Amino acid sequence: MTAFLLVWVGQVISVLASSMSHFGLTIWMFQQTGSATALGLLQVAFIVPFLILSPVAGVLVDRHNRKLMMMVSDLAAAVATGGILLLLALDRLAFWHLYVAAALNGLGNTFQWPAYSAAISTMVPKEQYSRANGLMSLLEAGPGVLAPLMAGALLPIIGLVGILSLDMVTFFVAIAALAIVVVPRPKASAAGAEARGSVWQEAVYGFRYIFRRPGLLGLQLVFFFGNLFGGMAYTLLAPMVLARTGNNSVALGVVQSAGAVGAVVGGVVMSVWSGFRRRVHGVLLGWALSAVGVALLGVARTVGQWIPAAFFAAVVSPLVNTSNQALWQAKVPPDVQGRVFSARRLIAWFTTPISPVIAGTLADFVFEPAMQGDTALAAAFGGLVGTGPGAGMGLLVVLCGLLGLAVPLVGYLTPAVRCVETDLPDHDQPAPSTG
Repeated sequence: MTAFLLVWVGQVISVLASSMSHFGLTIWMFQQTGSATALGLLQVAFIVPFLILSPVAGVLVDRHNRKLMMMVSDLAAAVATGGILLLLALDRLAFWHLYVAAALNGLGNTFQWPAYSAAISTMVPKEQYSRANGLMSLLEAGPGVLAPLMAGALLPIIGLVGILSLDMVTFFVAIAALAIVVVPRPKASAAGAEARGSVWQEAVYGFRYIFRRPGLLGLQLVFFFGNLFGGMAYTLLAPMVLARTGNNSVALGVVQSAGAVGAVVGGVVMSVWSGFRRRVHGVLLGWALSAVGVALLGVARTVGQWIPAAFFAAVVSPLVNTSNQALWQAKVPPDVQGRVFSARRLIAWFTTPISPVIAGTLADFVFEPAMQGDTALAAAFGGLVGTGPGAGMGLLVVLCGLLGLAVPLVGYLTPAVRCVETDLPDHDQPAPSTG
C-alpha cells in the first residue's frame, strides 16, 4: 500500500486546494451574475465532456501508461486553473471563462477516474481493494467538510488570487507524487485480446463486457435506478430545507455539513474495515440503508431532525461505493478495466442531467400545489410530512426514498445479482469447468 498511499496523499492535498478554489470561484461568479442558473450551468459544462468522451477515455487508459494518463489529467486541471488565475490577476476574467475551465476540468476527470480505479488493481493486493477504495471515498468526501471552512478563513487574507495560486502549487505536488511511484502495467488477459480493434470497437467493448454478464449488468442497473431516485431527492433537499425554514441559509449549511461529515466518517470506517466478506451485501445493504435515510429527510421538518437523517444517509455511501468498486476490480481483468469502468460509470451517471428535471417538474407543478391547501393528497399525507411550503417536496423525497429502497430489494431477489461473486470468477481465477 506504500506507493498507493503516497499517491493518495498527493491527491488529498490537491483536491482540497481545488475544492477551496471552487468555493471561492462560486462566490465570485454569483457576485458577477446573481444567477443560480449560471452556477448550475457550470456542472453541465463539467459533465458534458464526460458523457461524450468517457468510452474513448477508457480505451486510451487501457492502451497507454496509466501513470502518465493520471499525470496528464492533473496537468489539464492545472492548465484550467492557471488560465483562470492569469485572467483574474489581469482583471480580464469573465464568467464565461469559468465554463471553459469547467469543461477542461471535466475532460481531465474523464481520464482520471478510470485511470486511478484501474491502477489500484495493479498497485494494491486484492484483499486490500476495499481499504484502498475507502481511502478514495474519503478523498472525495473530506474536502466537502474542510474546503469551505479553510477557503472562508483564507479569502479575506490572501484573496481569490492567493487561493488559486495555492491550488496551482498543489497540482504539481500531486504530479510529483505520481512521478516517484511505480504503477505496474496490467498483465495481458484473454479479455484484453478479445477487445483489440479500432478505438471505437474497443470503446464499445466496455459495454459489451457488462451486457454479457447478467450479474454485473444487474449491479449497474441498481446504481442507475438508485442514482435516479437519489438524485431526485438530493435535488430537492436544498429548496425543501429553505422552504421549511423561511430561507434560512444557515440551516441549509448545517444540514449539508452533516451529510459531508457522515460521508467522511463512512470513508474513515471503510479505510480501516474491509467491509463484508461478500461485497454484494455491502452494495445492496448500503443502498437500502441510504434510501431509509433519504426517506427520513423527507419526513423531517426541523434542523434537529434533518441533521441525523442527512448523516445516516451519507455515512453508508462509502460502504456502497467501496464494496462495488472492489467487486468490479476483482472480477474485471486489469487490462480492460479502463474501458469497462468508463462504460459502467457512464451507465450510472446517465441519470445526472435527468434527475433534476424530473424532480423540479414534479415538485413545482404536482406535489407542492397539492400539499398547500385542502386537497386529497394533503389529507392523506399531511400527518406524515405536514402541509404548507416544502411539504410537497418532503413527500416527493419520501417517495424517492421508498423507491430507492425497492431497488436493492429487487437486487436481492435477482439471483444473478445476489450471487454475482460466486457465479462470476475473479479475473485471476480460472472459470469453473462445465460438463
